[in-house]
Formats: sequence, structure tokens, C-alpha cells
Amino acid sequence: MTFRITGLDPEPFLDLASLSDERLAERGVVRRVSDGTGFPCRVSLEDVAAGERVLLLNYEHQPAPTPFRSSHAIYVREGERRRFDRVDDVPALLRSRLLSIRAFDSAHMLVDADVVEGEAAAEAIERFFATPDTDYLHVHYARPGCFAARVDRA
Repeated sequence: MTFRITGLDPEPFLDLASLSDERLAERGVVRRVSDGTGFPCRVSLEDVAAGERVLLLNYEHQPAPTPFRSSHAIYVREGERRRFDRVDDVPALLRSRLLSIRAFDSAHMLVDADVVEGEAAAEAIERFFATPDTDYLHVHYARPGCFAARVDRA
């Protein structure tokens, strides 16, 4: 079975780079400078290098009008345009962290979930997609609970 992992679409975040810190604050966004640890970009699915600027903002990763509707804080590298979009390739960013993987059906209802070490992500993804009810997956960083990426059948 094949799967496709995608980072977030960069378009909604591109205009934020040109805003002042004050204008960002009006939108609930904070500009930070990466120290090289713990700044995972949700567009490129890469850890942001020390010295690069990131935007910390709230993102609604589960917008469907169900009890599982959800949003959480995410980082996006400022001006990032390179969206991760690959088949059967778990990025190093995910392989290096403890993950919470949540399976949803076509009605956006939770059907299964598990916590796995990142090295076991591909096997867990395949296990979830072996269940016909699973339509897509959301991957979260288990410790902070932040949304990381979406996984679909390829």
C-alpha cells in the first residue's frame, strides 16, 4: 500500500512575511528566530536552521464541523514556498520524533489513533490504511500535541 505525506500549502502564509511584528500580533502571529532546535516548518516538513525566521501561529488543521474540529500552534519558516509532497517517504523531521497518528473517516470522524516512534511511522501508516474506514491521517508531534502533516492514500 502506498501513502502520500504533504506539508501545508504555503500560499496562506506568504503574505505574513511582509508584515511588521505589530501587524502580526494583531492576527495572533508571533515572529521568532530559530535557535536550531524545535522549530519544525509545517510547509517544508524540515527543521528550521538556527538564525532563520519562523512564524508561530494558530492553524485549524481539522476544520470539518464535527466534534473533532481542531486547531493548534504551528511554525512556518518565513517565506517558505517548498511544500513537502512525496509518496512513501516519511521525512526525517517526522522520523526523529514521537508521533501521535490519528485516523479519520470520510465524515471526518476519528476511527483510530496511536502513538509511535517516528522510525515506525511508515508501518503505522500502512496499518491504519489497511482499515477500509480510514480515509486520511493526521500526524501530530506527540509531546506538544501540534499538528505536523497530513497523510492520504496514494
